[in-house]
Amino acid sequence: MRYVVFLLLATLALAPRFAAAEEMHADSVDIEYVAPTSAKLKPVYDMVKNARVLQRIRSMLIPLKLPRRLLLKTEACGKDDAWYEAGVVTVCYEFFDEIWKNVPEKTTPRGVTPMDALVGPIVDTFLHEVGHAVFDLWKVPVLGREEDAADFFSAYLMLKFNKQEAHRLIMGTAYQYREHVLKPKVTVPVVEFADQHAMPAQRYYNVLCIAYGSNEAPFRDFVEKGYLPKDRASDCRDEYEQIAYAFDKLLSPHIEPGLAEELQLHQLPPANRKPMRRQAR
Repeated sequence: MRYVVFLLLATLALAPRFAAAEEMHADSVDIEYVAPTSAKLKPVYDMVKNARVLQRIRSMLIPLKLPRRLLLKTEACGKDDAWYEAGVVTVCYEFFDEIWKNVPEKTTPRGVTPMDALVGPIVDTFLHEVGHAVFDLWKVPVLGREEDAADFFSAYLMLKFNKQEAHRLIMGTAYQYREHVLKPKVTVPVVEFADQHAMPAQRYYNVLCIAYGSNEAPFRDFVEKGYLPKDRASDCRDEYEQIAYAFDKLLSPHIEPGLAEELQLHQLPPANRKPMRRQAR
C-alpha cells in the first residue's frame, strides 16, 4: 500500500495555479477512474483516484483547443499497456506497477535518480497517447509512422518544461529503454521489426537526439558521457528543427498561446526524494 503513495507522489506535482487551470477548460477533457475487479490492484486504484492523478494530467492539456471532448481513463487491463482509441486515452494500472518495479534502488551511473526513472516514463506515456489523440481529433496529416510522430510530440512537449526538469524527464524516459542499449550487440527476432513502434534502442537515441538538438547547452552531457554518438549528435539540430517546424505549422493553430509557460508551471517532485521500494507480491 505504501509504495502506491510514493508512486503517485512521483507523478506531476500540483502547479501553483492548478485549481484555476482546472476550471478553464474543464469541459474539454473528461476523466474516469475505472474500479478494478482484482483485489491486487484495488489499492492502486484507490490511491490513483485519491491523488487526483488524471486531474493533474488534464491540467497540462489546458492550452489544447480540442474540437470535442477527450477522455483520460485509468483501468485494469490484464496487461502492462496504454493506448488511444476513439476519443479515449487509456493507461493501465498494470503500467504504473511495471514502471515502479523497474525503478532503480539508487541513482544510476548515468545520473538517473529513482524519482526520475518513475516520473519520466509516466509523463512520456500520457503525452505520447495524447499525441495520438490530437492527430485524430485535429485531423493532422502524419507523414511516416504515427507511433514515431507521437514519440516526437511527447518529447517536444517535455522540452517545454524548464531546462532542468526537461533534462530529468528526458533521462527518465530514456531509462525505460536501458536494457536495449547496455549491450554492444543486440539480437532480436525478425518479427520485432514488424512492430508499429520503433525499436526500443531507436526510441532511446531519438529522445536524446531531439533534446540535444533543441539546445546543446543543458544536454551537452548526453554527448560528453557517450550516451548519444557524436555522428548522430551532429545532425540533431536539424532533426529538432524539423519537428519544431511541423509542430508550428500543423499543431500550433490548435493551441492557445503560452503553452511553454503553462507547462513550466507543472513542477516535478524533487529529484533527491527517494521513493520507497516497491513491495514484492
